[in-house]
Amino acid sequence: MERSGELTQIRTYGNFRRPTTAGLLGLGSWGTGVLLAGLILVVLVVMIAGLGWGAIAFTALAVVLASVAVRDEHGSSLLDRASAKITYQLAAQRGLTLYRSGPLGTVPWGTCQLPGLAACLRLSEHLDAYGRPFALISAPSTATHTVVIASEPDGAALVDQPQIDSWVADWGQWLTNLGDEPGIEAAAVTIETAPDSGHRLAHEVGGAIDPNAPAFARAMLTEIVKAYPAGSSTIHAWVTITFTAANSSGKKRTPEQVGRDLAARLPGLMSTLGSTGAGATRLVDAAELCEIVRVAYDPPTADLIAGAHADNEPVDLDWTDVGPAAHQAGWDVYRHDSACSVTWQMSSAPRGNVQSSVLARLLAPHPDIARKRVTLLYRPINSAVAAAMVEADVRAASFRATSTERPTARSILDTRSAEATAAEEAAGAGLVNFGALITATVTDPARLPEARAAVDMLSATARLRVRPCYGSQDAAFAAGLPLGILLPQLVSSITAFKDKL
Repeated sequence: MERSGELTQIRTYGNFRRPTTAGLLGLGSWGTGVLLAGLILVVLVVMIAGLGWGAIAFTALAVVLASVAVRDEHGSSLLDRASAKITYQLAAQRGLTLYRSGPLGTVPWGTCQLPGLAACLRLSEHLDAYGRPFALISAPSTATHTVVIASEPDGAALVDQPQIDSWVADWGQWLTNLGDEPGIEAAAVTIETAPDSGHRLAHEVGGAIDPNAPAFARAMLTEIVKAYPAGSSTIHAWVTITFTAANSSGKKRTPEQVGRDLAARLPGLMSTLGSTGAGATRLVDAAELCEIVRVAYDPPTADLIAGAHADNEPVDLDWTDVGPAAHQAGWDVYRHDSACSVTWQMSSAPRGNVQSSVLARLLAPHPDIARKRVTLLYRPINSAVAAAMVEADVRAASFRATSTERPTARSILDTRSAEATAAEEAAGAGLVNFGALITATVTDPARLPEARAAVDMLSATARLRVRPCYGSQDAAFAAGLPLGILLPQLVSSITAFKDKL
């Protein structure tokens, strides 16, 4: 028992940093190279063509560099926004934002296959060391394979704060260990909240009612079964782990070979996951994964699937029929089958320190959003690479602080933050790249403004800065599903070059 007058120390977490490179005037290393090369070119123009043409060349160079260096509150430059707009307009003119499938669609196969980034995914099923089936999602475009683990989180209600702190520490250690696990490319956690259909409650209560019970008691239970599902929600949690298809010698493996390898490794990964507060864990098989994806694209089918499970009837879904019959990707909204969705991406992590409950309201059900899915994306960094990354970050921060005679307070704090990260890494802490996608789905398009306002409010309480995925709503929607889609490996080389400017 805590003694009277004793202060309770609240544990906080922070020092989230985005890797940067050294540069001048807010530019990266490549942008600084362009600046120096441009200045040399301006001097040559002045020497050859005169001062007037030199002024024109300097103005053109300043406009180009300003389009890269001047960024908005989300870190996007004018070049980023212009390229996104042009890319979307070109895709819309070519009809790439529309998709029609099924027997009446324009595709030749006559089934509802997944569109866009998920079209290339292949599904197979294997058995782990205990004989439990698990789904294996293969992505030939990125040469990766993904497994999905369903969990039942314990929740923080009526749990002592030391136990929560222990869960957070174990979760950080689990992510750190992923960086040293051979062949792991990424991991993700998806929390989905949706209205409860009430079929599970009716099935449980119906099987437990004694036929000889008093009529009043049976009538009361029947009334509860009818009234309770109104306004109640269900929460699903999935952890996806993505493995590379290459073995230690660099040779690409088939899904069968990867499945045999993972059969022995998955029980160990699941046992350590249970100590992080994830609760009971189980592997998701192929049939369940098909239902998850189908419900995401067509939410009303959730009631049909739940009713079939309650009546012990089989749900015959094939991987080639889990996609939408039609979709239309707009600039800031994504319409798919019977619902509309908007997806936001995290543009910056919280500044300052946060507590362990910072995401509680964002992950909880909200009455203005029919179906909400929050996906936290992690890319563990190998400990051998992490040391070089933090040292390079310290050098970049020190360069920015010492490049002027009067460094700003922000550059000085940035240097201290980089040094603190390097010290923690040297003491054994892991390094993880992370991001977040938030998808809000409504079945009535008229409720989209309410859903947008709700996500803006919830992201503010989580101290996350988010922005809609303009021009790529369909891709962001697919990446938020537990399918193991690795966005960094799918971006074009032009996008990668633009990020380094």
